[in-house]
Amino acid sequence: MESFIKTLKSLFAPTNRGMLLDVLVFVLNLVAMNFLTDKFIGLIQKANAGNLVAYYLLFLFCLGIFILPPLGTTLKRWHFHRRRGGAKSVNSEESVAGCLFNPVLYFCLNILIVCFIIAYIFQFFYGDKELDGATFVPAVFFGMFLAALQTYVVYRYFSPPKKDPSFEFLRDPFAETVGDACLYLNMIAFELVLNMLLSFPSRPPSGVTDFLGRLFFITFIALLIYFPPRMYYLAEDIKRPRALLTILLANSPVILRVVFGIG
Repeated sequence: MESFIKTLKSLFAPTNRGMLLDVLVFVLNLVAMNFLTDKFIGLIQKANAGNLVAYYLLFLFCLGIFILPPLGTTLKRWHFHRRRGGAKSVNSEESVAGCLFNPVLYFCLNILIVCFIIAYIFQFFYGDKELDGATFVPAVFFGMFLAALQTYVVYRYFSPPKKDPSFEFLRDPFAETVGDACLYLNMIAFELVLNMLLSFPSRPPSGVTDFLGRLFFITFIALLIYFPPRMYYLAEDIKRPRALLTILLANSPVILRVVFGIG
């Protein structure tokens, strides 16, 4: 019992907040994510039907996914590198890390998010009117600039700061806690998207081939969506084998539900 309490306390340590996030996502997937996903799909349907409140909420959802990562990483960056005590960037330590933390995939994801935000803005101001090139083209380039800027700000997290932050708040441990809250909310938003994408009705597998095919495909999709909001913590526990186990644990309820055709 004493060792269990000790393990539980260590889970809340700053170096283990990635695995704590995995446990939280696992619990949410077990007890609440189906309910939240139903509400989220209903919100999308209301927005498509012209409900302005639902429309604004979806816009804030997309905006939150775009803003929360740079805000969270900015608040955590100094504390993260102070714990590491090294001068090297994360992606310069080993080839595997260099592959995992490549910004190209993240930039492409940002392009998609920005496209959704721009689409919502255009729909609000122009409705079903056809856009002219003088409006559409600058908006596209501005969206790409925002995506590149956000990617740059986020990926600064993996490089050690050259000096201590000028703002005293950024050196306060509470700043990292607020940053963690931002990244946790971002992860929950991504989980909503993942559960929505995998909410299609499915039947039990027809055989071993069908089972293995589903298992590979659904696991790949789940990890592909789960990795971008998780990578900030993976940078700290990439050399811990149990981190991979907790990542799989977090996604196991979603994966198994689709693979076995449950619900």
